[in-house]
Amino acid sequence: MATINFYLDKTNKKGQAPIHLRINCNGNQLKLSTGQKILPKQFNKKTQRVSGYNEAAIFINHYLNFLYERADELLNQNAKKKTFLIEELKTVLNDHIENYKDNNNVSILKEQVALYGNPFTFVDLFAGAGGFSEGFLQAEYNNKFFDFVVANDINENCELTHLVRYNHQLGLKAEFLKQDITEPDFLDNLLEKIAGKKIDVICGGPPCQSFSLAGKRKKFDKKDDLFSHYLEVIKVLQPKYFVMENVKGILTKEGGKIKELIIKEINSIVDIKEIPQLNSFIKKIKKDSNSFILDCIIKRVEIEKVLEKDKDAGRENFIGFVENRFRKITPKIADYRTSKTDQNINTIRHGFNLLTRTKQWDKLKRDIIKEKDFCNIDSDNFVSSFTDFLTEISSESIISKIETAFSSLKVPKANVKDCVDIITALQIYTTSFDESIEILKTLCNASQKVELDTILEHIRLYKIEKPFVANASNYGVPQNRERVLFIGCRKDQKYISKIPSTVLEEEKVTIFEALHDLDFIGNNEEAHRYEPVDISAQYNGTAKKMARLIKKRSIDGKPMAKGGKSFAEWSKKGRLIERFKSHTKPFYVKNHEGLKNGEKFFDMLNNHKTSNQNDKVIERLKFILKKGNYKKAQPELEKLGLSSNKRNYNVLKPTEQSSTIMTIPDDYIHYNSPRALTVREMARLQSFDDSFVFQGKRSTGGNNRKTEVPQYTLVGNAVPPLLARAVANEILKHIK
Repeated sequence: MATINFYLDKTNKKGQAPIHLRINCNGNQLKLSTGQKILPKQFNKKTQRVSGYNEAAIFINHYLNFLYERADELLNQNAKKKTFLIEELKTVLNDHIENYKDNNNVSILKEQVALYGNPFTFVDLFAGAGGFSEGFLQAEYNNKFFDFVVANDINENCELTHLVRYNHQLGLKAEFLKQDITEPDFLDNLLEKIAGKKIDVICGGPPCQSFSLAGKRKKFDKKDDLFSHYLEVIKVLQPKYFVMENVKGILTKEGGKIKELIIKEINSIVDIKEIPQLNSFIKKIKKDSNSFILDCIIKRVEIEKVLEKDKDAGRENFIGFVENRFRKITPKIADYRTSKTDQNINTIRHGFNLLTRTKQWDKLKRDIIKEKDFCNIDSDNFVSSFTDFLTEISSESIISKIETAFSSLKVPKANVKDCVDIITALQIYTTSFDESIEILKTLCNASQKVELDTILEHIRLYKIEKPFVANASNYGVPQNRERVLFIGCRKDQKYISKIPSTVLEEEKVTIFEALHDLDFIGNNEEAHRYEPVDISAQYNGTAKKMARLIKKRSIDGKPMAKGGKSFAEWSKKGRLIERFKSHTKPFYVKNHEGLKNGEKFFDMLNNHKTSNQNDKVIERLKFILKKGNYKKAQPELEKLGLSSNKRNYNVLKPTEQSSTIMTIPDDYIHYNSPRALTVREMARLQSFDDSFVFQGKRSTGGNNRKTEVPQYTLVGNAVPPLLARAVANEILKHIK
């Protein structure tokens, strides 16, 4: 058993004494300078730490604790090698010491200075860990590259991971806005973070849980309306391109209606500079058609010109205009007494009152949905009551009741058209711009429709024909992860309809290529540095076959006859372009407070820790691994008393790509060991560089999954950076 302690050496001219690390083992002694100096009176010999609770003391003590843990780990804990030469110990521990020396007193938030080429700006919404951000910073084409302006998410661990990676480690000035995109002041706060910069690209994937093939639809879930808020940001910032990523199931949801609705909403984003031309056209045809409906369409179109926060006045004006029409015809469809007491008339009149208060009802709805989600109202006797109430206060439900009330009235023939017009006007109120135009077309003759189509070509701000499915494995990612991409191209930019693959089917990166050099860790172990992996010893008779799987490649996975690096080598070296060289070495912190106090863990390898699985679970995993398939193994597992209620285990095949990486590590069995994957291994399968450190808690469970985003969730929910890189490169090829 080795003893590890700290002591002070002789003082220098300033009266400071260097702190040294001393290790005694089997009669041998090793002394190392930690690089820290203090006054002797500041050193507590009993605890062998610095006295006091000031910032410097906290930092040095954290550093000394870190060195103690790493030395103890090498000598007394999980080290596979039990005998160390003095020089070997020196080398390993000096690496840790040098990391701290290199990264002490680091300044952050340096201005991004263009070293070469043309920078284009991007914003990453629903950023999570930062998969899109990583890919965009890796992209470069003909001296064009991306500058990172702002990221947004609602979770503090997403923010922590962003701060460490982009502000501290890379020294960028990229801001982070931790706020729900549905909150009323979100856009104001986002614009403040952007600080007047013109945004060229917006990327992000609104987490439409209700569209997921794996999830169940929860009506009035707080995630349901995130797409419309994402579009609102696009309407305001009007980037040259925007990229929206989502699950494949969105294409077939509700028979494809969801997909069509998304495209319709994108086509409804208008160039506000062209709205006067459209309104002039509508006014011109008023003399030939229904002027009341056309006036309503003009008012509806005018609402498109203002920010979401300023639209309430336009909406109230619209409802007031329609309500005034109803007031005028009321005496014609009911006598005075009836108009004051009739339930249908009151329903219509009060419906208008409700519609003019849309802003207030929407705020109430947001608050109720948040409380409902916080209290886990789902699959219980409360949910239907909440759903019914939230449905009742929606504009669509109110208008439906007004329409039913009109149909129940005994309206004179001469006034039926007036009533129909009011209902049509209210439908215009809730429609998208595109749907309003469809109503307008019904009031145009043939020549007017041709003229309108010409105007619409100019007024639609974005071009998008259809979304497409991108499989991450086609872009050098060792994972068959299919995602739908909607790429909106502003009308003054070149159209992008697909992202060309970077690798052929037979060239795809395998799981073995991605993970083989990390295969030196067992059950309930943690590694903080890389260790040699002997493929010949591990695979014996099949070693040559396994070694042939490792290919030299370009960054994006294309095999190269000369030069290049293996996927694992690229992961260690990093794929960021020269401009984004690390400002500090990678480090881990437990939380925001740890970052503030300088409690950083500088290791050569991060996030490589296995779960502590009991003997029964290990036996189960061994058997499944031997069978190669969970379903095939289940009958015999039952007989052996090793069965599990777990729905599925994915056995990784070293010569293939993995299935879609999710957020629960126990769903996967390593191809060579009866264990789950580490965060780092899952990150490799997602194509994150090893220098990207996932911060905060490693995992969580139960109801905490609703509010916490630990490391495994950060990895599993991310866009693979190499897929994002391919998207970013394609945009750089086309962007003007």
